[in-house]
Amino acid sequence: TDTLASKATPEMIAQAASEAACKSVAYTYNDPVVFQEYAVDVAQACKEKGVLSVAVSAGYHNPAARKAFYQHMDAANIDLKSFDEAFYWKLTGAHLAPVLETLEYIQHETDCWLEITTLVIPEHNDSNAEIEAMSRWVVDHLGPGVPLHFSAFHPDYKMMNVSATGLQTLVRARDIAIEQGLKYVYTGNVHNREGDTTYCPECHKAVIERDWYELSRWELVDSGNCRYCGACIEGRFDEHPGDWGRKRMAVRFSE
Repeated sequence: TDTLASKATPEMIAQAASEAACKSVAYTYNDPVVFQEYAVDVAQACKEKGVLSVAVSAGYHNPAARKAFYQHMDAANIDLKSFDEAFYWKLTGAHLAPVLETLEYIQHETDCWLEITTLVIPEHNDSNAEIEAMSRWVVDHLGPGVPLHFSAFHPDYKMMNVSATGLQTLVRARDIAIEQGLKYVYTGNVHNREGDTTYCPECHKAVIERDWYELSRWELVDSGNCRYCGACIEGRFDEHPGDWGRKRMAVRFSE
């Protein structure tokens, strides 16, 4: 075919990202599991240009393929859809255990930075008990420094009969996760400055204040230490904040 996608070679993507001053390329929307070989080729081409690679995946990955994939990734955001096997099987036709195995693999056997996102769906995975159990598992098996994002669900496709997630539900989930010992818990798909902001786990002051895509405060020094108390903030940070903000920029590929 003569589509743009068919012309987007790994080298072209890497060059376009470099020319646009992008720090990273993300493999997302279609899970990179289904185009693994292409994603790896792009990641290798990006690495040659100094561009990082970020995997956004549901984490349902064969162990052999998983190893071959994550050795090329610099960061990953894994969609932990629920902490209930019945949910996974009924709504996705998959299983929970392989996703948990992927999370443990990334965290303990790779250098890839890991974050987790859970789409909170009313009356499906939003109970206090499930959120508490999931948060406790993350603390015990991955560590308290792994960021956990609770995102709002909006009715779409085959779940039009389910209501959108209210802000208070996300705030409740965030509070529960913090109570279980997680240091960095966020709310997503909603405007909630407190839930978007990173707080120092030692002095509890805001060190990265966000409102959706906008940064309004940056209180990190030495590429990741709290300006107020010197505590190390877990993550991958540049010395200075970026200024990308809420914007989109057209990218053109040239052969």
